[in-house]
Amino acid sequence: MSSQISAHACGIDFGTSNSTVGWLRPDRPVLLTLEDGKPTLPSVVFFNAEEDSVSFGRAGLQEYLAGYEGRLMRSLKSLLGSSLIDGVTEIQGRNVRFRDLLTQFIASLKARAEREGQRAFDQAVFGRPVHFVDDDRNADQLAEDTLAAIAREVGFKELSFQYEPIAAAFHYETSLAREEVVLVADIGGGTSDFSIVRLSPERAKAADRWSDVLANDGIHTGGTDFDKQLSLAQVMPLLGHRSQLKNGREMPSSIYFNLATWHTINFAYTRQVWTEQQRLQIDAAEPERLDRLLALIRERAGHWLAHQVEEAKIRLSSEDTAPLSLERFSPGEQMALNRLDFDLSAQDLVGKIEGAVARLLPEAGIAASGIDTVFFTGGSSGIPVLRHRISALLPQVRVVEGDLFGSIGAGLAVEAARRYGG
Repeated sequence: MSSQISAHACGIDFGTSNSTVGWLRPDRPVLLTLEDGKPTLPSVVFFNAEEDSVSFGRAGLQEYLAGYEGRLMRSLKSLLGSSLIDGVTEIQGRNVRFRDLLTQFIASLKARAEREGQRAFDQAVFGRPVHFVDDDRNADQLAEDTLAAIAREVGFKELSFQYEPIAAAFHYETSLAREEVVLVADIGGGTSDFSIVRLSPERAKAADRWSDVLANDGIHTGGTDFDKQLSLAQVMPLLGHRSQLKNGREMPSSIYFNLATWHTINFAYTRQVWTEQQRLQIDAAEPERLDRLLALIRERAGHWLAHQVEEAKIRLSSEDTAPLSLERFSPGEQMALNRLDFDLSAQDLVGKIEGAVARLLPEAGIAASGIDTVFFTGGSSGIPVLRHRISALLPQVRVVEGDLFGSIGAGLAVEAARRYGG
């Protein structure tokens, strides 16, 4: 097979939280190392105002967390299919299109892969969620078209797309010795995607695999939504969310939703918001909560806090409690988050994801007993309550955990070799 592999074809998993690039080559790791010897590049762009520089991935996040003045952008993939993609944001005194931010990041992703692979990549299979946008076919197609245009702009001459859970299935297939019917559950940062696929070593040799794909579904709900719910339920109340004003009314909630959502955090830093929160602090029944909020805005610590919440969520996947520091804007203060409250706050999200899986079985024309394996991938598939609810729908099947951050990129590399090799 190695003689048929194109040296210029790769698979690209541009993720909400992390991105990878895969290149299928004999006797070598499929995923290329992109930063600090690791195959993942966090989907982060940081504009460092002090040094007038732009950093990506861990380097950008570390500069921001170290306290450099600047602008952090994360969850860039969430812009695709939204009205924000054609908008602008102010960075260091100039207007920058959100579309250009995606272009800069994907250009960096391509350059890193080419540097590691020591060759140009002119062809690529990009992963995409089953739905960029729920229940809006036109917006969904526009999101794919936008990503394709950006990919061509950074130098890809030929490109195509594959659903992310199907790519993960093809990666899992490389480990099989016999045929299986597999439910792939890909719970990523921005979406949850599912495919039921018939896999085997013999089927892997076919050029066209669509007859093996029994069903696909997905929803625009993922790990960042769980971060948001955890923040709103346990963290934002310390800053005044759901607290009372002196007249008995509840504090306006928009600023808390913005601070709990990665790509809207910067909306909290406008002069208008600062003035409004100062006024509300005077009228607050518990002004000390608003003191914390004003300190966070003053220190522009929203992304820092969101990062602490995300780290706590990850820790709650294996522990009952997780500490969360408020040091950046409230020195010496720390709180403890707990898994039980997290599970309760996430019930609606879990129910939506569970519903998507339940719909998939009749679409595939298969009973639960006809599924051999559930293959979990995506960084958020490790959330215990979510995994338990999905597994409960298929109580007799084998559960396999893939590379939570690498299965999709590796599977896209397999697909790139199939489509462009030879």
